[in-house]
This record gives sequence, structure tokens and C-alpha cells, in this order.
Amino acid sequence: MSRRARTFAWILAGALPAGGLTAACSGSSPAATAAPEPEAAEAVVETRWSERTELFMEYPPLVAGETSRFAVHFTNLARFEPVRTGRAEVRLSGADAQAFEVAGPDRPGYFGIDVTPARAGRYNLSVAVEAGTLADRHELGEVEVLPPGTMPDAGGEPQDDASIPFLKEQQWTLGVATAAAEVQPMADSLEIAATIEPRTGGQADVTTPVTGRLADDLPAWPVGAMVARGATLAEIVPQAGHLEDRPELDLAVAEARNALELVRADRARVERLVTVGALPERRRLESGVAERTAEARLAAAEEHLAQLDATRTGQGEVGYDTRFVLRAPLSGVVTDSDATAGASVEAGARLFRLVAVDRVHVAGALPEAALARIDELAGAELNVPGFDAPLKLDRLVAVGRELDPAARTVPITYELRNPDRRIAIGQAVSLRVFISAPTAAVTVPESALVDDAGQPVVFVQTGGESFARRAVVPGNREGGHVQVAGDIAPGERVVIRGAPFIRLAALSPQAPAHGHVH
Repeated sequence: MSRRARTFAWILAGALPAGGLTAACSGSSPAATAAPEPEAAEAVVETRWSERTELFMEYPPLVAGETSRFAVHFTNLARFEPVRTGRAEVRLSGADAQAFEVAGPDRPGYFGIDVTPARAGRYNLSVAVEAGTLADRHELGEVEVLPPGTMPDAGGEPQDDASIPFLKEQQWTLGVATAAAEVQPMADSLEIAATIEPRTGGQADVTTPVTGRLADDLPAWPVGAMVARGATLAEIVPQAGHLEDRPELDLAVAEARNALELVRADRARVERLVTVGALPERRRLESGVAERTAEARLAAAEEHLAQLDATRTGQGEVGYDTRFVLRAPLSGVVTDSDATAGASVEAGARLFRLVAVDRVHVAGALPEAALARIDELAGAELNVPGFDAPLKLDRLVAVGRELDPAARTVPITYELRNPDRRIAIGQAVSLRVFISAPTAAVTVPESALVDDAGQPVVFVQTGGESFARRAVVPGNREGGHVQVAGDIAPGERVVIRGAPFIRLAALSPQAPAHGHVH
């Protein structure tokens, strides 16, 4: 009998005669011995998986008219947690169908259901659970209900069992999770170190076209800020052309103002003469043009003087039409900023550096030994520290043809779409390059591999509370999965989270306390 099997004893009526008991206790009759206790019947243990739940169940052989306690454990496979609420049902389908249910679990994950078959016969057994949006049914096939008074067969001699016991309560508490092994095609691959770089045309320096002063009435663009193409980054008040000749500018303003007064007086005279017919209408138009020209000259002289004052004192603002506007040449992130509002800048000085991060380049170094297989490149993926799964790379940009004489490598570059901007420029990553045609083999998640004293192993769940250690040889890797060779078949469930706990249980000289208090 398995060391993890629950046993249920059916005691034979009158197995121990009263006289024999008295003699044995008094010791007056050495020949009298107690009748041997009957062997307990083997419990039926079932483990089933669906896409939504795992069912682990134990129950004694079914006898018509007798109550059998079904110890039903349900695990929600979405989170590998016990089903904490809802109803569970055991159904016997057949000529005399019966259903037995409980309204809720006795404790998280465990439903104790009493089943009392009415008649002997063969039935189809199923177990179901309904807990909110979670609804599932497991079909367990045909079972036999024995006639009333039938003694179920004993389990026989104990069988050697090398599996690793690990109770459901331990699995739930420690977060143990499993996944089914699958057959998947994968290509031979090579993993190399790589870095994230700006794509070609994805980096730009924004420089000042003229010497001047940065306007201080615009919002700042700090490092890390996202900008859209065409956005205004800064405005520059250009430096005046005559910094040391203020008297000349004052004179120009005075001359322009006096000229405007003369033109206005002349226009008034022309208006009177045209009105009385002494001058033609054309003179009226000419005088109007002369007045507007004089007004423009005065405005320009005053603006020139104001610009000189603004650049010399660093205070005040001049008209917006005299500023140079710096706009973002691309959409991206600000990676460097040397712009300070109100500060003086020289022509050609860099104010901002922008990098586009919607698409980036992954730059690695391909070893010289792999150059002969460049034509066999079949894609690549990116492993980023902290990410749950690798990222599929969009396309191969280029493979260099000039060997680095020191490292004996050539550059290889892939492009990666980065719409959520989780990848940073300069980030260290690993690049897996596939360099052969795919071949199919049994595949498990990489998290299932455990280094057991230098031997790669996986732990297979052989039953609800039993596991087996299987040595494997890892092969090709892709998408967070690895092909393995060894004693593992498609469909078998391997531990993908909590495997070190199973390993510790295997090393322990004591098995966990056997069975549950049901």
C-alpha cells in the first residue's frame, strides 16, 4: 500500500471472540491468541487536470447503502490557489443516477462530501465545482458500487514507492505551480551579450543657430521628458549687432521720429491742396505711403534699441517676431539638456539631445565561429533582466563584415519595437540568435529546470500529492522554454514554481505527516 494512500478499515463482526480476549489477557491459556485484524482496503486516489482546475480526490470503495467520505481538493490553476468558496458535487450517472453536494469547502481547497449509493452497479463518476465565475467538471470514468455487506478487497502487499510526497496544503502555502510538457519545434541558438542603442536616424542634437539669450517664458524640458516632433523646445532672443554703439541707435530712433513728424506735416498739407483741387489725387496716395514707411522705420529703430537693452541686461523681453524658435526634429525622449531659461548661449552650442525610443536597435557581437552559419539565421529574441518572458525581435538590420581583431567578433544588429518604452537606451541585455531549422522535441518552461548537484532535473507531478525527480538534458531554448531529453513525456506536468521546495522534500529523511484530518 502506498505510503501516501489513505486507508479505510472495515472491521469484521465477531472477529475477536470474548473468550479468546479473556484468555489472552489472563495468560492462562498460551495457545489462545487474538484473531488477526482484517487488512484495510486501499483508498481510491484520483488526480485530474483541466484548463481551469486540478482535482485531487480520495475515497473508499463504494458499497451500496454505506456512506463513503470523499476528500475532494480543488486547485484554481489560474493562480494555483485553493478554491476558497463555492459548491462541489459528486455525481453517479447511470440507471439510478444520484448527486451528492456540499454548499462550501470545509477549509480552503478541501470539500468533504458524503456519498451513499442507493444501489449496486456500475456508474459513471464525475466531480464538479462552481465558485463564482469558476465552473468546471471532471469526468472520472466508470466505477463500481458493491452490493450491501460486501467486504472490499484489501490493498495487498505494500508496493515500493519512490515518489516524493508533498501535501496539497504545503503546495498552496508555498505557491507551487505546474505546467504541462509540450512538443514544440525550436531551432539551435546562440546567446550573446548585447546593448540597446538608438536606431539609425533616431538620435538628434538640437543646437543654437545664433548667439543670444534663452527666453524665460517657456516651460522647461527636463531629462526623461517625452517630446513630439515639432514641439517648441526653446526660443532665443538674438544678440544685437551693435553692442557697443548705443548712442548711434539713440540717434537712429530720434532721426526716424523727426522724419515721421515731417512726413505727417507734409501729408496734412497735401490733403488740403488735393481737397481744393490744387494737386492731383496721386499726391495724396504718395504722401500716405511715405507716412507708413516712416512709421515702419521708427518701429524698427525702437525694436533694435530694445533688443540691445534686453541682451545687455538679461531682463525684459522683445517681440516674438525677433526670436529664433528651436523645435524638436523627432518624437522621443530628452536624454540631455543644457538649456537654462534666461542664460546666454553661443551659436552652435548644444541645448538638447533627443532619442527616439519607439523603435530601438539591439547591438550584439557575433563570434567568429558562427560566421559560417550567417545564412542560416532564423530569427532572434531578447532576454531583458526583470522581464517575465523574452521579446521577439522584429527584423535583422545588419551583420557586420569587419572582424574585431581583439574580440574576434562581428557586430550584429536587430530592430525592436518599443511602444511602451520599457527598454532604455544603453541597457545591457542578452540576445539569442537562432541559427538552424527548427526541430520538434519535448519542451518545458525554463523555470522548471533545477540544478541538482550539477545535474539538470525537473520535478514531475505524478499525483495530487506526489512528485518524481527526472534527470534531463537541456537543448534548444526559445521564448522562455527549453527542449529537454530524458524520461519525460508530453502532457506530464512539471513544477515551474516552487521546485526547490520539492527538491528539499526529496532530500528530507522524513516524509511529511501522512494524510489529512478529513
